[in-house]
Amino acid sequence: MARALTLYEKLWQSHVVADLGEGEALLYIDRQILHEVSSPQAFVALREAGRQLRRRETHYAVADHAVPTRSPHADKHRHGAVADPQASAQIAELEANVQAFGVPYADLDGPEQGIVHVIGPESGFTLPGTTIVCGDSHTTTHGAFGALAFGIGASEQGTVMAAQCLRQSRMKTMRIDLTGQRHPLIAAKDIALAIIATIGAHGAAGHAVEFTGPVVRAMSMAERMTLCNMMIEAGSRIGLVAPDATTYAYLKGRRLAPAGALWDRAVAHWETLASDADALYDKLLTFAVGSLAPQVSWGTTPDQTLPIDTPLPDPGTLGDPAARRQLEKALAYMDLAPGQTMAGVPIARVFIGSCTNGRIEDLRAAAAVAYGRQVAPGVQALVVPGSAATRAQAEAEGLDRIFLKAGFEWRLAGCSMCVAMNDDRLAPGERCASTSNRNFEGRQGPGGRTHLMSPAMAAAAAVTGHITDVRTLPA
Repeated sequence: MARALTLYEKLWQSHVVADLGEGEALLYIDRQILHEVSSPQAFVALREAGRQLRRRETHYAVADHAVPTRSPHADKHRHGAVADPQASAQIAELEANVQAFGVPYADLDGPEQGIVHVIGPESGFTLPGTTIVCGDSHTTTHGAFGALAFGIGASEQGTVMAAQCLRQSRMKTMRIDLTGQRHPLIAAKDIALAIIATIGAHGAAGHAVEFTGPVVRAMSMAERMTLCNMMIEAGSRIGLVAPDATTYAYLKGRRLAPAGALWDRAVAHWETLASDADALYDKLLTFAVGSLAPQVSWGTTPDQTLPIDTPLPDPGTLGDPAARRQLEKALAYMDLAPGQTMAGVPIARVFIGSCTNGRIEDLRAAAAVAYGRQVAPGVQALVVPGSAATRAQAEAEGLDRIFLKAGFEWRLAGCSMCVAMNDDRLAPGERCASTSNRNFEGRQGPGGRTHLMSPAMAAAAAVTGHITDVRTLPA
C-alpha cells in the first residue's frame, strides 16, 4: 500500500530525474524567472561555455530591482530616463541578454512589467504542480499556488538555463494550521509576522512549510502569497498552500495559463496535489488568529516583532550574554527603549509596495484607510504598485485618486524602497513604516530604521504621523 504523501513530497517525487542518494536528487525545473540584478553571471557562463538555453519558453525575464519608480517623461516611460549609472547598466545588460538568447521579456515600459513575484502569477507563468526558481530568496511566494518554488544563486541559474535541472536536498516538512476568526483589519502580513516572531528567524530552517486550516482556505491568493513570501524570514526556502477553487479562479484566463481542454486536464491534475489526509509531517504547529493584534517589527530582523500594544523587551532580563548584546544592539540601532510600545512612535517615511504587499488587494486596504484623510505634515508616503497591471487596475478603480488626494505619492511599478537599489531610500536615522519583508540594518538605506507592518497599518501611520493601531481609527 502506497505511503500517504504531503504536498511537498508529491511535488518533489514528480520532479526527480535521478535519485542521488542520502536525500539528494536531480530535480527537473519547469520555470525560471530572471531579473537584472542576479542573472548577468548566468548569461556570461552560458556564453563562455558556448551553450544556448535548453528551453527558452520556460524562462521569463523582467527588470524590477534597480528600476526607478518615477519618470520625468509625461508618458510615464522610463527607457532612457534611468539616472543611476549602475541601474542603467544592469537594465541594458538584461535587455541585451534576453535579446541574444531569445528569452521572453516583460519590457520596462510594457503592460506586464513589475516585480518578479507579482508578474509571475499575474501572467499565468506561475502554475500549480510546477517547480519554479529565481535568483531571489522571496521566490517562496509562488508556493501559494501549490508550486515547488525557491530562490537560487547565479551559478544555479546558469545550470537551469543549460540543463533544466538542479541538484537539491530534500527538506523536512512542517505544517502550520491557522485557526480562529480574525478581526477584519488583521491582515495576512500580521499573521506572517506573528508566526515568525513565535518560531524565530530559524524556526523553519530545513523545512518546507505548508499552510493549512480554515483561515488559509478563506484567504485570497494575494494573502496566501504574502504568507509564503514571508516564510524565508523564518528560515524556510519553501512555503506552500495546496491549490483549490480560489487558485483556479485566479488563474483561469491568464495569458500563459492553460486554456480549453488543456485547462480541464490541468485542473484534474492539480486536484491530486493536496496532501493526503493521513500524511505525516516532521513538525506541526497550530496558530490561532482570533485574538491577534496588528503586528509591528521593532528590531532589525523580522522575528523581532510584537503586537502594537506589547512593551518592548528588556535586555536586562536575559541570562544569555550573546542574546542580551543582540537585543541591546537592535534597540540602540532603532533608537527605542525597553518597556515602550510601538504605538505612538513617530515616523518620517511610509512605503506601501514590494513583492510582499504590492498587489491590488494591498492597495485597496491602504486606500480604505487613506480615504478622506491627509498624510501627516512632515511625512513622505510612497505607494508603489507591484506591477504595471496592478497599477492600471488600481487607476481603473480610482485608488490612485484617493492616494493622491490624501497626499501620497503614486509611483510606477518596481521594488522601490524595499531594497534601496534605486533613488527610493531612507536617509540615516529616518524611520519608515513599511509593507516590505525585511528590516535589516540598512535594508532601506544606510542608517535607515524600518518597521514592518500591513498595508492598512502603514496607511494609518501615514495619516497620523506615527505608528497607530489601525483598529482605533474611525471607519
